[in-house]
Amino acid sequence: MKLSKPKYIFVTGGVASSLGKGIISASIARLLQARGYSVTIQKLDPYINVDPGTLNPYEHGECYVTEDGAETDLDLGHYERFTNQPTSKANNVTTGKIYKSVIEKERKGEYLGKTVQVIPHITDEIKRRIQMLAQKKVYDVIITEIGGTVGDIESLPFIESVRQLRYSLGYKSTALVHLTLIPYMAASGELKTKPTQHSVKALLENGLQPDILVLRAEHPLSTALKRKVALFCNVDANAVMESIDVPTIYEVPLKMHEQHLDEVVLDKLNLTADKEPDMAAWSAFVEKVKHPSKKIEIALVGKYTELPDAYKSICESFIHAGAVNDCKVKLRYVNSEKITRESAGAQLGKMSGILVAPGFGNRGIEGKIEAVRFARENGIPFLDLDLKRKEIGFSWKTDSRDAGNHLNCYGAKKVSLYVGQYIKNHVQLEDKRQNAAYAGWNDDYTTYIKHLKEGGDVEKRKGPTAGQNNNPVPNDRPKKEQPHTGDPYNPSVQAVSKQ
Repeated sequence: MKLSKPKYIFVTGGVASSLGKGIISASIARLLQARGYSVTIQKLDPYINVDPGTLNPYEHGECYVTEDGAETDLDLGHYERFTNQPTSKANNVTTGKIYKSVIEKERKGEYLGKTVQVIPHITDEIKRRIQMLAQKKVYDVIITEIGGTVGDIESLPFIESVRQLRYSLGYKSTALVHLTLIPYMAASGELKTKPTQHSVKALLENGLQPDILVLRAEHPLSTALKRKVALFCNVDANAVMESIDVPTIYEVPLKMHEQHLDEVVLDKLNLTADKEPDMAAWSAFVEKVKHPSKKIEIALVGKYTELPDAYKSICESFIHAGAVNDCKVKLRYVNSEKITRESAGAQLGKMSGILVAPGFGNRGIEGKIEAVRFARENGIPFLDLDLKRKEIGFSWKTDSRDAGNHLNCYGAKKVSLYVGQYIKNHVQLEDKRQNAAYAGWNDDYTTYIKHLKEGGDVEKRKGPTAGQNNNPVPNDRPKKEQPHTGDPYNPSVQAVSKQ
């Protein structure tokens, strides 16, 4: 921490979606961190859903769960992996959250009878959310990625809020990075700049002038082309960066540093670049990812395999694990709906390992079971990220607090026992049950059981009950939770009801 007040970087996109705004945002954060600045990143999503937990993975990809249990955009996973800093619910804001908050305030009469409008009420709430992170912890730089593309109707309130913030905070306290596409026309063999020009024009029409342009392209960009873009978009020539395809996303910070993106950002924010970023460890990691000495193939069995982004964190974890072990992990996506006893051998027989990915509902469960059977019978290393509900003895009715979104004490006990037994059977651990240092654990357990038998509360239910939360109940979960009777630690003992 170097600054008393944070500086803000806004990252927008144009021409097309999925150009890599999240990776650019994370790369800037990584470079600024390496220069000694404390950084966090947030994502503004324009969809009306309150959070992505209700979105189909085919439409949105993975729903990333943060440390505080928030269901967020998958880009937050990139933020954490690049910065090694945890994110929270405050790092992901949706249009749904904004409107929900404003409507709740209106219903409570907080606007004192005024007409509630997009400007100023919606934009004020967006600005409040953008600056909320600075109230929770002091950062030098807060990076805000705006989802969607410039020109989208649903993104306009976010764009207007950024315009107002840049005006109120000062242009030396903010910087705008705009990511666009430079398409390649194969027929003419040319890279075309016109889409980028139109994208910047759309920004200008909304009162925003980008400070830095990052040009996504499949082919290297010439100096002449970058100068042309700079001229027609009112951007300094040294502030036009190229972002071409690289073997791994973890190479992007290094490519951006080669073009001095971090120095340009610091200059726009009026910050000193008093030391070179220490990227030695990051470079070593990238080399391990790009040049491993061995390779294995692992099958990822799930029902959303047509869109790999649905399992983004799982895929990235294999990349990290492989790099540490000097090994490239090649994932083969296997649709669990297409696995049968007859086809399992052809689909899974050559795999070095099998992973069954999580997913709600009964669809595809038979194929997952067949994958498990095949792994067991053929001695293939196997990891099940599904709940294994039948093996655990898990019931949505009795073992969940809110129709399946969270375990209650009964479900937690079952899962803990299962995991504990698995560890005992597969991991060599030192037996510390007779160690005096751990005697207090047994005392606590005895006290708790006595408390239950005397009629004490098993669990204080402060959270929402089934149907009160914003998440839909999956089709294999009950509409209502049923009460559980008996001692959770000994089902044969009836619980003593309170008088």
